[in-house]
Amino acid sequence: MAGRAISAGQASFSQFATFEKIGGFNETLQVAFNDVDFCLRVREAGYRNIYTPYAELYHHESATRGDEDTAEKQLRFSKESIYMKQRWGDLLLNDPAYSPNLTLDHQDFSLAWPPRVELVIS
Repeated sequence: MAGRAISAGQASFSQFATFEKIGGFNETLQVAFNDVDFCLRVREAGYRNIYTPYAELYHHESATRGDEDTAEKQLRFSKESIYMKQRWGDLLLNDPAYSPNLTLDHQDFSLAWPPRVELVIS
């Protein structure tokens, strides 16, 4: 696909010129979060990330690199997590593609309790 770039970690497409302008993937993030960081930098630069529910893709997380099952891999993951929290802070808690009605405490997409948003009654 001429003029396009695709992320290996996510099925992301961008104009290659945009990919270069944003600075590509952050090499500090060797494995985890490089796709998330890229998308956040795309937004920060004034571009939009667009989602389509019509694409059917299969992503087998860690299929080629294995689990985070060694002290070295766990340390790298911890460092990359700390980097993301320091770089993006509270923005990570307000993902526009993730409903504010859902929990941030579990990975099961259950309802947040107490709610993360205030009830607006007019």
